[in-house]
Amino acid sequence: MSLVELMSQWSFSSVDWLVIGLGIALAYIVFGIAGFGTALVAGPILIVFMPLSKIIPLLVLLDFVAAFGNLLQSRREVVKPELLRLLPCMAIGCTLGVIFLLNLHSDLLLLLMGVFISTYAIYSLAIKAKPTALAAGWAVPMGVVGGLFGALFGSGGFLYAIYLNSRLPKDPARATQSALISASTVVRLSLFLIAGVYAELPLLMLAVCLLPAMALGLWLGRRLTLRMSREAFVRLVTWLVLASGIALIGRYLST
Repeated sequence: MSLVELMSQWSFSSVDWLVIGLGIALAYIVFGIAGFGTALVAGPILIVFMPLSKIIPLLVLLDFVAAFGNLLQSRREVVKPELLRLLPCMAIGCTLGVIFLLNLHSDLLLLLMGVFISTYAIYSLAIKAKPTALAAGWAVPMGVVGGLFGALFGSGGFLYAIYLNSRLPKDPARATQSALISASTVVRLSLFLIAGVYAELPLLMLAVCLLPAMALGLWLGRRLTLRMSREAFVRLVTWLVLASGIALIGRYLST
């Protein structure tokens, strides 16, 4: 299928393609810096053009490529006991999230996503101190809810980050989080394959067409980590995410 045929399938104009590409690039700038958050940034942009039930599988495909690239660079620092503690809980949450994503009404998903990302943004802006060390038992709720949010909204990584950052030094926590997100993408990808979501060729071709935007975003994200404070950048993006969440809630209420 050619790019022209693909554009016809999705009914995107040239301006639409530009906005979508910029949204993906911005999302992967954030991913390159924070290691998660693509759906928090790209979701409110892409939802103008396609339903959430298509956006999340699309981002899972792109995250699959991006996450494994990060994992290869830091795999030696992964803390395996923490990874193995979180993995089964995450898999349970992912399964529940995929079921909800493919069966809930699209308008309800729009509202839920708006509430989710607004709550996340408010939490991130309000909580500045590193949490005290969490007990290992917190792996169960953090893993399950992180997997649920990851499959349903495309972003449960912040819960993994809260748990791991409270128990591990910075670099091992980041490496273990990358490994967990990589595993999460495999689980979600497998579940979407089983559900037949990727039987739609236009969705796969759209992911291929957006790979350059993803690669550009990752490259810029890594360059920015050398030039500015990670915390300052993430805080700026969090304000944008909050505005997007409020806009999604407003859009739902106006329909």
